Amino acid sequence: MTKNTAVIRENFWERNKKSGGFLLKKQAKKVSVSVIRAVLLFGMCFMILQPILNKISISFMAEEDLYNSMVISIPEHFTTANYQLANQFMDYWKTLGNTTLISITIAFLQILVCTVVGYGFARFEFPFKKFWFACVMLTIIIPPQTISTSLYLHFRFFDILGIFKLLTGNTLNLRGSVLPYYLMSAGCMGLKNGLYIYMIRQFFRNIPKDIEEAAYVDGCGTLRTFLQIMLPDAKPILTSCFLFAFVWQWTDGVYSKMFLGNMKLLSTQLTQIGEKLSNYLMYTLGEPSGASVGYTQCIVSTGTLMVILPLLVLYLFAQKGFVESLSSTGIKM
Repeated sequence: MTKNTAVIRENFWERNKKSGGFLLKKQAKKVSVSVIRAVLLFGMCFMILQPILNKISISFMAEEDLYNSMVISIPEHFTTANYQLANQFMDYWKTLGNTTLISITIAFLQILVCTVVGYGFARFEFPFKKFWFACVMLTIIIPPQTISTSLYLHFRFFDILGIFKLLTGNTLNLRGSVLPYYLMSAGCMGLKNGLYIYMIRQFFRNIPKDIEEAAYVDGCGTLRTFLQIMLPDAKPILTSCFLFAFVWQWTDGVYSKMFLGNMKLLSTQLTQIGEKLSNYLMYTLGEPSGASVGYTQCIVSTGTLMVILPLLVLYLFAQKGFVESLSSTGIKM
């Protein structure tokens, strides 16, 4: 123990004695809070990371390791055959290209229209404004499955005021193409569009109106003010919403199955991987029993990792934009 440490401790106990024990209680409370916070953070991190680490471990195990009680986390028979099978069943690289193209274009279109609508709700007055914003909130609350039947019938027998049926005698069948998805996204009815409108509206509401008024005085019109003054300040929230839109579209299975059934996407291919494994074992390898439950889960876990692996690249980009967007809407982390 050094001389300085002894002096500090002596001063601490002297000050604690003068405070009637208050200083010691305060220090004990501070240490207890730090320990509890560390334990909670460790538990939360373990709950999040443990399933991912478990999937990574299983993805490199041979089938005999799955039923070996001695094998827990480290494979005894290390293999990459699971990734080769998942790649074959999912047609991974072609499917990855399709998913990337659809996710990027849909996310860009959603953010484009949601930015305009969110800015309009934040800055302009128009008839039934509160009613329309309540409709936006309903799109957040109501799950998409509740309107799936109506959407299916609408795009299966698509028509505009009866014009197509009048001219051709039949309606248009838009299912199986990307057009319905783009139409819904352009009309702010795509996946989670209500949430993006709400977040962008809250961001623009927190920007002082004096900035826009100063731009109007300098001769800027409404459009120029929006493009040159407001949009540059909205980069954090737009980045966050774009990442949200991209990730949710990447993993979406509801709209993808409904409208993009003829296009191979990672989310839809992953749901079919178990059936394809059983067919492969029965009709190609001649195993009448098909795939066991454990081996099916192993291949599904491998496919899941191949789906989420590209999303991990976005994590570093999402961190800063997510925190800044929450701060802009008045939510503290």
